[in-house]
Amino acid sequence: MSATAENPRATAVATPVEVRVTARVITDDPLYRKIPVALRFAPDEPLAVRIVFPADLSPEGTDNEWVFPRALLEAGLQAPTGSGDVRVWPCGRVQAVVEFHSPEGVAVVQFDIAALRRFLRRTYAPLTR
Repeated sequence: MSATAENPRATAVATPVEVRVTARVITDDPLYRKIPVALRFAPDEPLAVRIVFPADLSPEGTDNEWVFPRALLEAGLQAPTGSGDVRVWPCGRVQAVVEFHSPEGVAVVQFDIAALRRFLRRTYAPLTR
């Protein structure tokens, strides 16, 4: 029996999801730089995900947050997708690349597909009691 059935006043509440992962910044240098990244999902914006880069990567010294459709991230794990500021594509069988376009330039970041899939699964099951 569920908590809601046992206690009619207990209701399901959607909770935010945050997952910390390590990503790799891709440059023309053969050595890549590993960076900590936060993947976030807020239930009040069910169609969006956020990727947050640490403040030390920003010239302003603030977190750099990118918000884009969750569907774009999902589709990009299967095939190249995106046409605006964010583009996503699989890179081999275990990596995915997310490309961020801004007036300052382009950042290319590689993620483990497994980490992105785990995050996406959690965005679809965010209910707690």
